[in-house]
Amino acid sequence: MTNPEPSPPTLGLFRLFLKFLRFGCLAFGGPVAQIAMVRQSLVEEERWISPQRFNRLLAVMQILPGPEAHELCVHLGMVARGRIGGLLAGLGFMLPGFALMLLAGWLYDGWIVGRPGAASIFFGIQVVVLAIILRAVQRIGAHILEDALLWIVAGASFAATLAGVPFWIPLLAGGLVYAFSARKALAALILVAAAALAWVIPASNGFHPAVAAAAGPATTLALFVAGLKGGLLTFGGAYTAIPYVRTDTVGRGWLSDGSFLDGVALAGILPAPLVIFATFAGYVAGGWSGAVAITAGMFLPAFAFSMIFFERLEAVVENPALHHLLAGVAGAVVGVIAATLVQLGWSTAERASGLVVPIAIFAAALVLAWKLKGKLVIPALIVAGGIAGWLLGL
Repeated sequence: MTNPEPSPPTLGLFRLFLKFLRFGCLAFGGPVAQIAMVRQSLVEEERWISPQRFNRLLAVMQILPGPEAHELCVHLGMVARGRIGGLLAGLGFMLPGFALMLLAGWLYDGWIVGRPGAASIFFGIQVVVLAIILRAVQRIGAHILEDALLWIVAGASFAATLAGVPFWIPLLAGGLVYAFSARKALAALILVAAAALAWVIPASNGFHPAVAAAAGPATTLALFVAGLKGGLLTFGGAYTAIPYVRTDTVGRGWLSDGSFLDGVALAGILPAPLVIFATFAGYVAGGWSGAVAITAGMFLPAFAFSMIFFERLEAVVENPALHHLLAGVAGAVVGVIAATLVQLGWSTAERASGLVVPIAIFAAALVLAWKLKGKLVIPALIVAGGIAGWLLGL
């Protein structure tokens, strides 16, 4: 006789919100540490669901777009108190990081930028963030690029992005080619169609989109759409949202690459999903309303997938056709984010007074990011980068 599936204790909505607010206040160290914290508390100690069901849910969240730790919180909130519980759990988990990032954006924009010595400190941080992103690309690629075809998809997406091809073409082509890889004639036809689209649609300055002319003011709607695009295309980890948010903010002249990297750095030391860097970009580009709009767009898919498709999510694990499509999209995303790293690195090098010291800092940060483990590694590296930039006068 099998053991019955465990269930959450009876909780009032306010207590449920406070429980996940506590998780949000302690959400340091990125998604792995955040998921481990939720699992320890709700699965192993309080037994809301069985470990087996938790593992199935985690598998679903990892193949869907959005920050998986946040999506797990929404889903577990729904297990406890239905859709209103999912909404409160998700809000509780994200609010501490959102509030702290709003404060950080306000301090940065109004009190830090332009101060003597601030440029050197933040330049050192930006160099370290590039190393952290490179390490993240390697980790994401090791998880996603499981065969030769996915490597080819990633390489083609990398080249297309640097050539200025609109992001959705390599993503769509990569997903379809991998899904229909067994039907070689159809896969070849998809590639021809993608190449034709890339030829017809005007290319952006893909290698260095930061030099693009400003495309009008940073409206609330435009920032919401920028966040929504990032939220819908975040496959394989929060770092994959970087290219899309950057294209829609830096690429439109609303903020600089340096400020964008500063936001990514701040997100790495706050208790929040890393995609909270979008809040910073929205604040610098469009003030308080811009920060709220881009954050709402970024987190909307994470709420929607669980709250709308709650009853069907676990069935996704059993659908191999969808797996292949999403795997191809994820492979293309690896190429996009690798190309974005090259673009960010080029922009950073252009702002450097010399390259020897920044390269040395980058190399040291990369080695440490590669060798060290623990939820405090990234915050420590970011702080160290700032100190190095200040001491060395970058």
